[in-house]
Amino acid sequence: MIDWYVMRGSGLVALALLSAAVFLGVVGARRWRSPRWPRSVTAGLHRSVALLAVCFVAVHVVTAVLDSWVGLGWLDVVVPFRSPYRPLWVGLGAVAVDLAVAVTATSVLRRHLRYGTWRAVHWASWLLWPLAVLHGLGAGSDSRAGWGLVVVLGCVAPVAAAAAWRLAAGNRPVPLPRRPRSVP
Repeated sequence: MIDWYVMRGSGLVALALLSAAVFLGVVGARRWRSPRWPRSVTAGLHRSVALLAVCFVAVHVVTAVLDSWVGLGWLDVVVPFRSPYRPLWVGLGAVAVDLAVAVTATSVLRRHLRYGTWRAVHWASWLLWPLAVLHGLGAGSDSRAGWGLVVVLGCVAPVAAAAAWRLAAGNRPVPLPRRPRSVP
């Protein structure tokens, strides 16, 4: 019974952390900064939150496999749409896990990859995140309840705002900070 609660809780925490990581990724990509919040803090926080999200996804997946009521096998975690429990919704979660593995692996190996390769795979986060949200809404028993829906909406709102900000900016070049002039 404890695995059921850990699975539910870790899923919601993973979604919240993943949402924060996506939000911070957008903020970092647009090079937002302030005197109190330099870009290096945003980049470091993005990496740390994303890694923590992956850890909670791992806990969520392990407890889902261990839970006898759900009946998932290890293959169901990586092969989409073959789960006996809510196959569509768990399948969307499996696709999200597969994408998370690819994004995480290429991020860990980033210095060994061409920038274009890393960036192309990293853009999969824009697909991974909504799949995780849909997985939570369809497979989760709490996400349709009042408090669970508040958590999901609390995850969706900042990411939607960041996405709108990024789309509104378009492909305009990001202004780089100006160096202060040295006084002779």
